[in-house]
Amino acid sequence: MTAVESRPAGVLGATPARRPFGARVGAFVALTKPRIIELLLITTVPVMFLAQRGVPDPLLVVWVVVGGYLSAGGANALNMYIDRDIDAVMSRTERRPLVTGMVSPREALVFGISLAVLSTVWLWLLVNPLASGLALAALLFYVFVYTLGLKRRTAQNIVWGGIAGCMPVFVGWAAVTNSLSWSALVLFLVIFFWTPPHYWPLSMKVRDDYAKAGVPMLPVLKGNLAVARQIVAYSWVMVGVSMLLWPAAHTSWLYPVSAAVLGAFWLKEAHGLHARAKAGVVGAKLKEMRLFHWSITYLTLLFVVIAVDPFIG
Repeated sequence: MTAVESRPAGVLGATPARRPFGARVGAFVALTKPRIIELLLITTVPVMFLAQRGVPDPLLVVWVVVGGYLSAGGANALNMYIDRDIDAVMSRTERRPLVTGMVSPREALVFGISLAVLSTVWLWLLVNPLASGLALAALLFYVFVYTLGLKRRTAQNIVWGGIAGCMPVFVGWAAVTNSLSWSALVLFLVIFFWTPPHYWPLSMKVRDDYAKAGVPMLPVLKGNLAVARQIVAYSWVMVGVSMLLWPAAHTSWLYPVSAAVLGAFWLKEAHGLHARAKAGVVGAKLKEMRLFHWSITYLTLLFVVIAVDPFIG
């Protein structure tokens, strides 16, 4: 019997009598993983400014933000429905709504499917069919390719599964232009190469959790040094690709200068982690979470610059 088979999900907590309305509402919100969606929206709205070469229609931004939240929320709810067994044995996920019993598996499934349908119709009617189709493709990829196909089978799960997280830049661009472009592709690739070195430090920190759940994350299968080498390689490619937006989108001087400075700080952190891993440092002194936290700051600042750049003459 594997770890994920030894503990049934959805039995740790609340009986119907112990599920007050407010807590139930909070649990359904938690199913959408709001913190992750914040990052997705950070990569969507600035792209709309770049595509518009100025301020996009504020109402369009609202429609895209709401539709994007519904779509990503549906994908995340379905992800929690599928992964409720492994969530039950991992320390960092054992308080999720399906594990505690605050939301039943059937409720989560219906909720996730409902959000998926609603978001697709919302974006189709209020934005355009291309943006709607791209958002739906991201949702289906995250649920069927990443969650069902890759996550439990290969250490490449986060590499290829990260494609779903790249799609918001396409959605934002398509919302404004009803088309795609080389600029959107460059930003897609930036996030594609950003995702593994963003997530691997976190999975290094909680590798025992993943090992207990039987999830073959790279840090579970390889040592810290091997993972750190991969992080450095992806980091260099990511920074290099980020510079391609300058000629692709004909940005001002602000973008390449900012991308170079932010990339330099990223590479410093990535090489620092590699040096500590090479020296055999383990535990808290490895400081792998420094790169994880910086990665979020990096992406946020880079996309803020993308939003501001069209206004620089």
